[in-house]
Amino acid sequence: MGTTSSLLRIDGELTIYRATELAAAMRTALAGVADGDMLELDLSGVTEMDSAGVQLLLAARRSAIESGRALGLTARSAAVDDVLAILHLTALFGDTVAQTH
Repeated sequence: MGTTSSLLRIDGELTIYRATELAAAMRTALAGVADGDMLELDLSGVTEMDSAGVQLLLAARRSAIESGRALGLTARSAAVDDVLAILHLTALFGDTVAQTH
């Protein structure tokens, strides 16, 4: 059997103003993914991202790794790409940001 994936689309701000809401959504989505499967984040609708948004992505990545799941970014907006590039995190957050081992 192949790996299956679930999709979580995030639109609007990925900022401190929505950090609590988005952290809960990411935790819930990741918890719904079976071991060895993938949660894909569609960030193509993100209009703004700050350091809290980066922290959310890093926390989701860490949670995925710790729980034996994979986390992928299926699409990124220019706002997301800009922040990842400025912080030199583009390589870390490539197409697949966390793989199960």
